[in-house]
Amino acid sequence: MKIHTIGGYSEVGKNMTALQLGEDVILFDSGLYLPPIVELEEKEKFYREKKLREIDALPNDLILDKLGLRDKVRAILVSHAHLDHVGALPYIASRYDADIAASPFTIEVLRSLLHDNNIKLKNNIYAINPNSSFIIKGKKSYKAEFINVTHSTLQTCMIVLHTNEGNVVYANDFKFDNHPTLGKKPNYERLREIAKQGVKVLIMESLYAAEEGKTPSERIARDLLEDVLFTTDNKNACIIITTFSSHIARLKSIVDFAKKLNRKIIFIGRSLRKYVGCAAKLKLAPFAKDIVLASYKNEVESWLRKVEKNHDKYLLVVTGHQGEPGSVLDRLARGTLPFSFSSSDHVIFSSRTIPAPINIANKKQLEKRLKEKGVRIFSDVHISGHAHREDLRDLITMLQPEHIIPSHGDMQKLTALAELAGELGYKLGKNCHIVQDGHCLQIT
Repeated sequence: MKIHTIGGYSEVGKNMTALQLGEDVILFDSGLYLPPIVELEEKEKFYREKKLREIDALPNDLILDKLGLRDKVRAILVSHAHLDHVGALPYIASRYDADIAASPFTIEVLRSLLHDNNIKLKNNIYAINPNSSFIIKGKKSYKAEFINVTHSTLQTCMIVLHTNEGNVVYANDFKFDNHPTLGKKPNYERLREIAKQGVKVLIMESLYAAEEGKTPSERIARDLLEDVLFTTDNKNACIIITTFSSHIARLKSIVDFAKKLNRKIIFIGRSLRKYVGCAAKLKLAPFAKDIVLASYKNEVESWLRKVEKNHDKYLLVVTGHQGEPGSVLDRLARGTLPFSFSSSDHVIFSSRTIPAPINIANKKQLEKRLKEKGVRIFSDVHISGHAHREDLRDLITMLQPEHIIPSHGDMQKLTALAELAGELGYKLGKNCHIVQDGHCLQIT
């Protein structure tokens, strides 16, 4: 068993791992590195593989060519619908004669990405329901299980690959939320059954391994939102909320409260249309009938002119929680859309700034412009979708893997998870392995 750490082991994003089993290779995830794409956003409408490789936004899967493994790839298994896990597939999947398998929501988002960028894939694509399995056929056959877990988007799965060499568990990304506001709680029962079978390797996210404690439930984020919306004076205000477009559970909470406030609800932005549209198509967005989705220029401007006349009648959900140039909130703050802020208006960031320099700089500039408008700003009305240190400890304790490979982080984050593993008796270099992008680890 060889594990090739292609991307997501030297940075946050660009996640991709190749598992080599003799003459068969299985890929886990195929994600984008988003910071350089944020910088590219305003300059190019469509992305192509060559350009994305130039700016280092794709995982460097070309190393599989150099190792003679490209033609041995049998399947690409995707854990969830976030772009740093699925977003590279449109550009590189056709390089492989391999099936693609993921949850129905993840597949629907992939199809939307393909449509938006006018790309067609030759690969067979399979939608696998959470808590179901998929058979991979290569020189040998393998069973891949998609086990339901909670995260900040729908139908996220831990993937368990059953092999003759032992079970490999791929846990990017997750949290342990026993009270999700949408969807099912994690399938602990099946994870414990997998543990009894034995886990050879656990590849797990390290994003918040240094954060003490347990990640609170999404139910707490709902309470935070409710507190802001119902204990502040917003009678004469337009309420503008920005959050992750893929966070369907959060969007549902926002709509629930907007209805109680008797507000007309307008979602504005291309990514909101994409993710909500995908969820609605699968009947996973129960609020879809209660909102207006606007993303095309004419409809956006038409609705904003109506909002401008009656600020207190509307609640807007807009893109731009990271301060991305060209996002709806950025354009509102710059005054390039037909809407003017009043000093009573509320801007709520139901999100956390992703700690990349470009995001920090963009968010700072956005908040500066909003403050110049005199609006009331509410930041970090949010709970993370990622496991903190004690959740990570619980997963390790539950699965008792022979080997641990920290992933989805820079060296500081990987090291924090390795230190946690050390507390549980693992030894760095023996059965806990810090590996960077482009390396190969052989498990014996």
